[in-house]
Amino acid sequence: METLNLLAGGFAVALTPLNILLLLVGCFSGTLIGALPGLGPVNGVAILIPLTFAFRLDATSSLILLSAVYFGCMYGGRISSILLNIPGDEPAVMTTLDGFPMAQQGRAADALAISGVASFVGATFAVIGLSLFAPMLARAAIYFGPADYFALYIMAFATIGGVAGVDPRKTLISALLGLMIATVGLDPISGVPRFSEGNYHLYDGIDAIVALVGLFAISEILMMLGTRKGDVMKAVKMDSWMPDFKAIAATKWAMARGSVIGFIAGVLPGAGASLGAVMSYSMEKQVSDKDGTFGKGDPRGVAAPEAGNNAASGGALIPMLSLGVPGSGTTAVMLAMLISLNVQPGPLLFERQPELVWGLVASLYMANVTLLILNLPMIGLFTRLMAVPTWALMPIVAAVSFVGVFSISNSTFDLEVMIAFGILGYVLRKLDVSLVPMVLGLLLGGDMERNLRRAMSISDGDWGILIASPISVVLYILTVLFLALSVWLALRDHKRTKARVISE
Repeated sequence: METLNLLAGGFAVALTPLNILLLLVGCFSGTLIGALPGLGPVNGVAILIPLTFAFRLDATSSLILLSAVYFGCMYGGRISSILLNIPGDEPAVMTTLDGFPMAQQGRAADALAISGVASFVGATFAVIGLSLFAPMLARAAIYFGPADYFALYIMAFATIGGVAGVDPRKTLISALLGLMIATVGLDPISGVPRFSEGNYHLYDGIDAIVALVGLFAISEILMMLGTRKGDVMKAVKMDSWMPDFKAIAATKWAMARGSVIGFIAGVLPGAGASLGAVMSYSMEKQVSDKDGTFGKGDPRGVAAPEAGNNAASGGALIPMLSLGVPGSGTTAVMLAMLISLNVQPGPLLFERQPELVWGLVASLYMANVTLLILNLPMIGLFTRLMAVPTWALMPIVAAVSFVGVFSISNSTFDLEVMIAFGILGYVLRKLDVSLVPMVLGLLLGGDMERNLRRAMSISDGDWGILIASPISVVLYILTVLFLALSVWLALRDHKRTKARVISE
């Protein structure tokens, strides 16, 4: 009953004219960004963050806009996956396995409709889970001590990317770079400047928003500039926009299984939507692929990963809001935005700013319905918008980035830092190094250091305090299990690749 009352208050916040407008803008722009190959939700949210500062939006309105963009990107990512065989983002990779074959067989309308409904089912399941479990986790997190939070941060760093098949060496390098950058500024205990080289602009450290806009938006501009005109692919033509509703109904159990698996994966700190999509597809293939139809255009192979990655996206908001630990790369970017607005996510957020939390939850219910309405009858429009030329898109991204970052502090030094991080992000992406672990290191490094030093101060230098709490022990055990899972998945993929090479 208490949850329903709080949710009713959240709808009162979400239904204000400004928040409704931001919700509609976020859903539409998010779907468009997700449909453009290669951008994805992390870049989409990072590109639009400067607008929240340029228009002086408060924390609640900013979070509603960015969450709508986040969910819209997850919906939109399937469009290019199915019609172009190019994933709009990492989680949509699994959708290409059966979505593109369906499009080639003349069933593109069915694939798009199934993926749209599956996205709605998965995201709605996640928002319900967010309503029920986030407050419970927040109440439990009050009992976390410094050593427990340090173990939680270790878990986030250890699990990020590994289960999704990312090279662990490159993941480690990226995370260490983020942790190194997080140490720039005044020492949190002694107040001594560190790595500032006498520049007073760096005494407060590197502004996370400035770094993120550089890493994602500016590096994306540089990546796009290196794309040749002839590299643009043509989408599969669609003869009809009317789907077969019987085909949608036949995938209902795949959607249900994918939603549950994806939600669980999303709640894990650092795992994200990629893991949700991979696990959902793998499980559905084990359960349903009796005739070897998966990978050849099976509708269940579209429904399961789409439900999984959207459920994981909503689930990733739970650790971000309840613990202050992002559940995915996109929520890490959103966390940086909240911190910049002097909002500290964590156990006390639900008590101190309930209008923010429940306004967000209510807006997510509305966003799911809005996105379903947008993505079924308007799929033709989004497909045509995929042809937006780079020369028209990139100047807009650059203008938004520069104006937004400058509006944060009115400092040209921040623009220089943004450009520097843009070049760094471009180099790392060229080397196929994921930027998400660096973002985690940049955002969590300061808190991780503070909690470690607090724990050591409490124990008078005894390292045993790090494993003295049952909570920290459980977290370390879970970390080891996730690492073992990532190693097993990597070995399995290596064996499959080797067997395929030998057979060819």
